[in-house]
Amino acid sequence: MFWTERAARRTRADRGTRGGLTRYVVVATLARLCDGGAVVAVILLVTTTGGSSAVAGLLGACVTAPHVLGPFIARTLDTARDSRTVLSIACAAHSLTLAGAVLTYGHVPTAVTAALLVCSGLVGPILTGGVSAQLPAIAGPAVAQQRRAQGWDVATYGLAGTLGPSLVAALTAATSARTAGLVLASSALLAGACARLLPHRPPPAAGDAVPRPWQTLALIGRSPRLRRTLILTVCVALSVAVLPVVAVASTSLYAVSAGTAGGLVAAYGLGTLAGALGVMAWPPTGEADRLTSRLALVVSAGLAGILLAPSLGVALVTYALTGVANAFFFAATLAARGEYSPPEARGQVFVWVGALKITAGSAGTALAGVVLGAGVLVPVLAAVVLSAGAVVWSLVDRRATDQQNVVES
Repeated sequence: MFWTERAARRTRADRGTRGGLTRYVVVATLARLCDGGAVVAVILLVTTTGGSSAVAGLLGACVTAPHVLGPFIARTLDTARDSRTVLSIACAAHSLTLAGAVLTYGHVPTAVTAALLVCSGLVGPILTGGVSAQLPAIAGPAVAQQRRAQGWDVATYGLAGTLGPSLVAALTAATSARTAGLVLASSALLAGACARLLPHRPPPAAGDAVPRPWQTLALIGRSPRLRRTLILTVCVALSVAVLPVVAVASTSLYAVSAGTAGGLVAAYGLGTLAGALGVMAWPPTGEADRLTSRLALVVSAGLAGILLAPSLGVALVTYALTGVANAFFFAATLAARGEYSPPEARGQVFVWVGALKITAGSAGTALAGVVLGAGVLVPVLAAVVLSAGAVVWSLVDRRATDQQNVVES
């Protein structure tokens, strides 16, 4: 009788975990669909209505640049009585400001549209890292459950990053870029409504025990494992961000058309999705801190494969394998954030790392464009050096920390 009741309780708990995870995937996909397609929608809105490329680039930057300020509003995730309320408000704010910018562009001064997009971008990190911060409490206590759930999380990023721009392009071709932007905005609004269906996560600590944003960043710097997670995340993000630019510029390298070279970007995206499925099927085991270093090294090896690829066919394979490796690496960084963050600052840690990752990705794309004139593969060479160097640094830092712990003990 005892064993029957125990099995029944375990079954109910598993159902609750699966139900919560299903709702989480819906919310994360809807929110990130809007975040992932917003820049493309804004750029197409400007260019299809006769605006200049300079204005398009400026307004696109108004969506992405404010992400770096996200950590300064993320503290509410750790202090709110119900973090679902914060998610709902952030999604609604993102939706309404994006819709306002899309509807008013061309009818009001450009500065007004830019201000609306800046407001939209400010809450963007809540839709990415802030949503991910809810996952540890939803996935269940077992490490295997946590790692498998992180695979689903990686998949939502991959789906949103692929479907968001694709949906915008398709709707723009069929109707207009303004309509595409409004559809994206409605996706975020729906995500906000669905966020109320997530399992409740009580506040981890009293408000005065939750550190301020700069204190949280200092906390990350003092924690060896979180510090390594942050540095590896930023360096790998900057490194893989060069790939879209290099792929488009590979027409001369492989003597193919621009459309064919664009297939390299698609191969990377498909590899990322395949990697997310791989994480769900075979959750990586072992200590998250060491996993991040090992998988960052695998990403670096993939970049080296791209650098040495002798033909388009080999390049397609190496791009796809790099995408797979980066998906596993991303899952490991999510595990590290969830496992090593103090409960009273978990939301802020997720958002800080996510915001700096996005900033690094933007910097990588810009730097790739700058150094591309020196050679098509020069950005990839720089990416290999940077990512491999970050791995070496993490190994040295871990050894130094371990030795210090031995001395202190």
